[in-house]
Amino acid sequence: MQTHEARLSALREELKRRGLDGFIVPLCDEHMSEYVGAYAQRLGWLTGFGGSAGSAALMTEKGSGNGAAIFVDGRYTLQVREQVDGKLWDYESVPETSPAQWLTKNVKAGQKIGFDPWLHAFGQFEQLKKAVEKKGAELVAVEENPIDSVWQDQPEPSAAKAVPHPDEFAGEASSSKREAVAEWLNENGADAVVITALDSIAWLFNIRGSDVKRTPVALSFAVVKKDGSAELFIAPEKVSEDLPAHLGNRVSIRDRADFEAALGEYDGKTVAVDPTRAVAAIFVALLAGGARVIKATDPVVLPKACKNTAEVEGHKAAQHRDAAAVSSFLHWLSETAPKGEVTELSAAAKLQGCREDTGVLKDLSFDTISGAGPNGASPHYSVNEDSNRTLAPNSVYLVDSGGQYSDGTTDITRTVWVGPDEAPQSIKDRYTRVLKGHIALDRALFPKGTTGHQLDAFARQFLWQAGVDYAHGTGHGVGSFLGVHEGPQNISTRAVPQPLMPGMICSNEPGYYKAGEYGIRIENLVLVETREIEGAEREVMGFTTLTHVPIDRALIDVSMLTDDERAWMDAYHARCREIIAPQVSGDTLGWVEAQTAPLS
Repeated sequence: MQTHEARLSALREELKRRGLDGFIVPLCDEHMSEYVGAYAQRLGWLTGFGGSAGSAALMTEKGSGNGAAIFVDGRYTLQVREQVDGKLWDYESVPETSPAQWLTKNVKAGQKIGFDPWLHAFGQFEQLKKAVEKKGAELVAVEENPIDSVWQDQPEPSAAKAVPHPDEFAGEASSSKREAVAEWLNENGADAVVITALDSIAWLFNIRGSDVKRTPVALSFAVVKKDGSAELFIAPEKVSEDLPAHLGNRVSIRDRADFEAALGEYDGKTVAVDPTRAVAAIFVALLAGGARVIKATDPVVLPKACKNTAEVEGHKAAQHRDAAAVSSFLHWLSETAPKGEVTELSAAAKLQGCREDTGVLKDLSFDTISGAGPNGASPHYSVNEDSNRTLAPNSVYLVDSGGQYSDGTTDITRTVWVGPDEAPQSIKDRYTRVLKGHIALDRALFPKGTTGHQLDAFARQFLWQAGVDYAHGTGHGVGSFLGVHEGPQNISTRAVPQPLMPGMICSNEPGYYKAGEYGIRIENLVLVETREIEGAEREVMGFTTLTHVPIDRALIDVSMLTDDERAWMDAYHARCREIIAPQVSGDTLGWVEAQTAPLS
């Protein structure tokens, strides 16, 4: 089955064999992860879609349209049309149309729609069930995913070892973190909590792994009890020699294969489960075993987001070395790209090499978004051999990248003009509006209790004045040698209720995208900190910039900047020079000095 048409056909035949009339295909694993291991890339295998967020639904018999649809948000509107065959799949945009809404239009009475209970959150399961039953049909949990039955060369889950993460980087012992969870359990009248998110487990137990590409986590489940003891469910072959001693005798290591059965051991007990992070199968197993289930947010999520002193200092160190690596790349790019000798793939490889030259890079934090010209107009563009473009002279190039280091996770976007001629005024206008929004958010001061949703317009205001916008969030949380995307904080048009709190690390990344021509995004990471303001009557917070890499001067229309914005730029570039200069030399140092000179 080398073609996606053959794969879709084979899946439909497998569904018919099982007596199913349709099936839902999320891009997910058993942990509700954003990024998943190769074995769980079922949506990509079936459709060809390479993005990090999406889902699909299909019927065995075509009704209206293709009888199959793929659902993506605004980040992937262009990408999905480039990667997924429109003759096989209808394109649907979320949140306008969800799989549940699609089913209400395509399901008939008496039909059976399959779903994998290990790949859907409980809330998603309830939505799908309601939609299907509304049409007189039935939602059926499959015991084995039908895609796994037809995916003949499906990779096995990773067998890589889970390893201890040193306390010098973690800043707090795992035992202390588990005691805090135990205290939370007692306060909430629960006997135990099921922890399913891989980054929560990694942070709670101070372990790291390499089971998911670009994210240093280990495939596992955990249960923490109100006495502070815990059980870690992980495949035996993944237990490194020093892991048991690291975890201590208060943590029992059990086979991951025993996890579902172990959920039946809580008869009469009260167990907390996060409905947004735990799959439906976990709720079913607990209830079947006689447990009383209470829905509660994973108690690890918020303390993980509020970085301690060691994590903050480690992150700053990682950012400083990363800044030198990215600057070395941008200097190379400035000399090479105008000759027409650089492609998206070769640029991404060069940037990775610059990070590897630090000698301490563990991995990239995500696949580099290397978008030349029109490819940059897709916010989450993923370059491959087929889409690879040359960085043409006199064009825009967008590169969004990051590194995983033991002391921190980085994420930075820079948009540059590939000369030799001057950039058109129309592009400078859009770039400068993005920059003004970036500066406005960076300089924002806000009272305790403010959410990212309340600040989002700071970054969009100058684009709105020109009647344009961007279809992605302005900021996401970032982990400490963990996921490059983490919650619960968020800066976007979406009304996430979590207030911004000291210690949280967020991205600041407004953008602009002109379909078929170019994309612009400027991204730094920022740290939420308290501010001392004379006469203030409330606790006030602001952002401290963590990312220090020159912002391309060739795309700035200085006349559009206010005096305060120019002062911000000059101060920012001075700090970039202070951090980067001691780490580079020769022509690269000369480039850094030129790029960070005062705008005036």
